[in-house]
Amino acid sequence: MTVQINGEATELGSEMTVTELLADQKVKMPDMVSVELNGEILDRSVFEGTVIKDGDSIEFLYFMGGGRA
Repeated sequence: MTVQINGEATELGSEMTVTELLADQKVKMPDMVSVELNGEILDRSVFEGTVIKDGDSIEFLYFMGGGRA
């Protein structure tokens, strides 16, 4: 199955949940990442029950704070 992850075609062996995908892709700090699936930002509470399917587009988003006061 082929999905787009951060704009790159990626082959996955089978359907998996968002939580499983984060582990499969070895995402650093998975507790700090937001996930956009097909243009919609997912609430963290649905990661376990949301299944990634062939053709899906996924973006891993990291929000950083910083700057000057």
